[in-house]
Amino acid sequence: MYPPPRDPVRPGQRSVWDFPRPPALERTGESVEVWLGDVRIARTADALVVLETSHPPTYYLPPDAFVDGALRPAPGSSHCEWKGRAAYLDLLGGEPLGTAVAERAAWTYPDPTERFAALADHVALYPAAVDRCLVEGVEVVPQPGGFYGGWIVPWVAGPFKGAPGTHGW
Repeated sequence: MYPPPRDPVRPGQRSVWDFPRPPALERTGESVEVWLGDVRIARTADALVVLETSHPPTYYLPPDAFVDGALRPAPGSSHCEWKGRAAYLDLLGGEPLGTAVAERAAWTYPDPTERFAALADHVALYPAAVDRCLVEGVEVVPQPGGFYGGWIVPWVAGPFKGAPGTHGW
């Protein structure tokens, strides 16, 4: 069924079904942390979020949010109709750094489209590929399905694209 019935929107929440298509890009002052191998590999209060219909927000962290050595170029690329060509990254964590590796778990847009120019060199990642991601101290739930990199947080209502049967949304 498209569109699916909306989840109730509680006070303080936004519905992903009110997010635009093409997606919007917003700066957030939220505290964001990423943990891998029981080590915090990233922390910032200067992330950007991409908001697209039916998707939970995708957080893009500035490169200086990551500890030195936590990002390593990985093979391959992909193309987004809105943002341009993405390059992939491995994430390295653990103690010593690199004892935990999440291969191709992150991506960046070295030369994004004009509309998404602010994303240049910012890094997005799959929350399911790391130990945990926190936004404002709250643990994120990964967007279902493994293809998309959305971060489900309590202040966003679904239902969310990604689970089986949602491909056509």
